[in-house]
Amino acid sequence: MERPDLYVVARVLERLWREPSPILRTRLQVAVGTNYDVFSRYLDWMTERGLTALIEEDGHQKVVLTDGGREAYRRLVVWINEVVHGRR
Repeated sequence: MERPDLYVVARVLERLWREPSPILRTRLQVAVGTNYDVFSRYLDWMTERGLTALIEEDGHQKVVLTDGGREAYRRLVVWINEVVHGRR
């Protein structure tokens, strides 16, 4: 993925940030509101960069936010608020 849509990245990170425990891939995809193929490409991209991790739990593959993902989400929210919404 050459240039990811930062709003899609932000939606995935935000949903994971709000989850108290790992979340099923399909449940995350539905919450983010993208089709499964697009979601899978974004999730692979984010996992390759250490923002998310996949774990096996209860016989299912689930997604969890890494510490790097938490920091990326924090920085992305600050940037969106400053640049897009004009808040400092």
